[in-house]
Amino acid sequence: MGLTQDGHIVYLVGNLGKDPELRYLDSGTAVCNFSMATNRSWTTSDGTKGEETVWWRIAAWGKQGENANQYLSKGRQVIIEGRIVTDRDTGQPRIWVSDDGVPHTQLELNANGIKYLGNGRSDGSSSPSAGTPTGTSTQDDEIPF
Repeated sequence: MGLTQDGHIVYLVGNLGKDPELRYLDSGTAVCNFSMATNRSWTTSDGTKGEETVWWRIAAWGKQGENANQYLSKGRQVIIEGRIVTDRDTGQPRIWVSDDGVPHTQLELNANGIKYLGNGRSDGSSSPSAGTPTGTSTQDDEIPF
């Protein structure tokens, strides 16, 4: 994990906000989309506590996307390595306006690697509990990635 020739790489640690959604492009390429929350908390010098949650939209492609769909579920903690997707015209995060006229920012990341943390799926199926960020498990040779 590190920098690539086509952009900066970031690492996010957070929890899925909903179950992933897998679809296939006309070309047959799999893409899995899911939302992820990253959180931070702090205490000011006067003892006031603060908290902030930032929501990200994640896209995982190909076999990695199929694996994410199989092993991830709402609430699952993960580390995502990826490249921030920006607006092609501005180079900034995408901005959109809701029906009520309020502007919103969409933070998006194309995943290069996913490290599965925490508990597995709530349905009891197996999942990698700790793998490298590329999704390759170092603990279970039976996981097919």
